[in-house]
Amino acid sequence: MGPMLKNILALVVAIIAVHSLYIGYIRPEAELVMEMARAAGQSAPRDLVVVLKDYEQEACLILMLWGFFLIFDKCIEILRHRYLFTIDLIEAGSEEGVDLPSALKTLDGLPGKERDTPLVRTLMASMRRYLITHNVQDTSDAIESSVEALSVKQEAENSMIRYLIWAIPSIGFIGTVRGIGEALSLADQALAGDIAGMTNSLGVAFNSTLVALLISIVLMFLLHQLQRLQDNQVVDTQEYCESFLLNRISNAGDT
Repeated sequence: MGPMLKNILALVVAIIAVHSLYIGYIRPEAELVMEMARAAGQSAPRDLVVVLKDYEQEACLILMLWGFFLIFDKCIEILRHRYLFTIDLIEAGSEEGVDLPSALKTLDGLPGKERDTPLVRTLMASMRRYLITHNVQDTSDAIESSVEALSVKQEAENSMIRYLIWAIPSIGFIGTVRGIGEALSLADQALAGDIAGMTNSLGVAFNSTLVALLISIVLMFLLHQLQRLQDNQVVDTQEYCESFLLNRISNAGDT
């Protein structure tokens, strides 16, 4: 399953799960609570189901679950292959140096997921450059280019997560505008002494903003943790290539 299809499937699952929760529990329970409050002549209470009942909060929760999936999927992918940095993928072939053709063949024979990791791709590109040029500086440049490309790719892949973190508060502000508009349309009733409709509409405005901002805070924290993992991956990839490849071919060249 490709990454794009997997992400779309995760969004569809989030929509179905959240909407089922809303139509099965949150909205019926919120309506019951508000009906009891109206019968008692009170304004709507600050129960969780009342805070979450509107469409803006539902959309925010859907995007929150999708954002969680996008972040945790990338984190798990990075952590799953951390063990590669603890093993020697380029075993020394002799006292004179490294048998690069044999090491390259070994790397190319790794299982698909391991072979497609940034570390293995960087090693293979650098080894091919050295086999072509037999120049240590060109190999070092190949490592730096691969590491820079990895950093740019990670930034590009995080763009959807950053969009979600921007979109969720925007949806909350839409709820704010909608709620204030409804409240203003009920101003005549409020002047006549019936403020229940106005307070409920203002509740929509403030609840949507509250939920959206809380979700965006959580997603921003998780995004920073993901970026920390990605930065560590970039640094570790460069250090690994310099330690296990550059140092060995440099020493072999000196001898």
